[in-house]
Amino acid sequence: MKDTTPPPTTTHYDVIIAGAGPVGLFLACELALAHCSVLILEKQQELSSPIKRFPFGIRGLSTPSVEALYRRNLLDELEVPKRLKDPHKIFVKGPKRQVGHFAGIPFYESDIDTTQWGHRVAGSTDTHLMAEMEELETVFTRRALSLGVTMVRGAAISGLSQSADAVTVQAGSSSYTGRWLVGCDGSRSVVRKAARFEFAGTEPAFTGYSAKVTIADPEQLLPGRNLTPGGMYLQSQPGYLNMLEFDGGAAHQGDQPLTLEQVQAVLRRVSGTDVTLTELHMATTWTDRARQATHYRNGRILLAGDAAHIHSPLGGQGLNLGLGDAMNLGWKLAATLQGRAPEGLLDSYEAERYPLGAQVLDWSRAQVAIMRPTPEARALNAIIRDLMQTRDGATYMAGRVWGIHTHYDLGAGHPLVGRSVPNFSFADSTTIGERLRPGKALLLDVAGSDSLATWAAGYGGQIDYITGGIQDAVAISAVLIRPDGIVAWATDGAVDLNELQQAADRWLVKRA
Repeated sequence: MKDTTPPPTTTHYDVIIAGAGPVGLFLACELALAHCSVLILEKQQELSSPIKRFPFGIRGLSTPSVEALYRRNLLDELEVPKRLKDPHKIFVKGPKRQVGHFAGIPFYESDIDTTQWGHRVAGSTDTHLMAEMEELETVFTRRALSLGVTMVRGAAISGLSQSADAVTVQAGSSSYTGRWLVGCDGSRSVVRKAARFEFAGTEPAFTGYSAKVTIADPEQLLPGRNLTPGGMYLQSQPGYLNMLEFDGGAAHQGDQPLTLEQVQAVLRRVSGTDVTLTELHMATTWTDRARQATHYRNGRILLAGDAAHIHSPLGGQGLNLGLGDAMNLGWKLAATLQGRAPEGLLDSYEAERYPLGAQVLDWSRAQVAIMRPTPEARALNAIIRDLMQTRDGATYMAGRVWGIHTHYDLGAGHPLVGRSVPNFSFADSTTIGERLRPGKALLLDVAGSDSLATWAAGYGGQIDYITGGIQDAVAISAVLIRPDGIVAWATDGAVDLNELQQAADRWLVKRA
């Protein structure tokens, strides 16, 4: 990647992306894979940040995120999943293997009935993995470099304007023009504010704290997550603290530094102890404010990731939601740029991603509701805890937390339509996920049909046609798969070419 200081001249790109976090970088990779010219403007000079490293920077990758990275051959580049085999033992010790939580209430691997997830096959990727934010950014940056993306660091956006066919962005003394602009610049998005997107939602119930400290008397603190009359605290590693205090977000300081005395006072109130801190190495605050842009597009300006939706980081859903935005938007915006998008293709980005964002915001609010230090919340917490100890309860929670049931409403049809394609395996040991790495649509023809091969050829290379038997015990005869891995059409019987054509017309334009 070209990492430069802002040049003084105007430069033109297909897409300008504001923000070099994981979402902006992953979107840049998707667009560049489709041969779009991409510029990333990032206000920070340096990639490195302590809050993005282990353990505070650890995030759980859900099933759709793991599949997306696998389908773009990025998964094997991450080292954290190889190093951190059982991450939840950091938080809760015990004989059963914890694999996730809801509002701090754990669920366990042995309680989950994976047979309820019928669309997963033997070769499926992991349902969840742990990743470090800084490492994700490093891996995505390296991929973007290889694809020719340009990055300018230290380029804080100060203004923007759009016309019928372009967007101009001002950053420092330089201006840049792109055919499209995507705001991936976080919860305080300059792009969102400058383009006047409405950002609706709810105000916070608590101030959250993440801190690295030296504790004089650590024996005063209990291990694991602890709900108390003052809030919640968690010591994940010696001296690494997460705390919640239900003050309506009043103590959230944004970028303002915290003092040792402030952190100690909060810890004492929340833990109900007189624990003493002797040194503060790092600290930051956050809240559970939950807001979502009412629209994800304004003319030639789009939003993705935290710029489009913010919520409590409980459960780590924000990163996954943002990566899903990027995977969904990338191929659609590229097709629009290159004149091969059917009517309404770009509008389907908001239509598909907005409902998922709203679900995650409600999921976050529900966790906050049962963590409040009130008798009503404690009673509800106990009921949820009992339900999560049942097989169906644990399976439901795991399916929601890991995104197993993520589904786009693409209308009636085969049960796979709108879902992530199962990772079918072939006799040569390759998989569907590996075949999706070029970023094209796929037509899998299990039996092999001259009519389907001819039909796919009519798209002039937009569809990769694959024929051959699959190694999985799934009754399927043909599947049309979008570039993001979502099933657009499928049949387990005879192929109806008219039905296939109607489905394809939503996503692709046939070459004359």
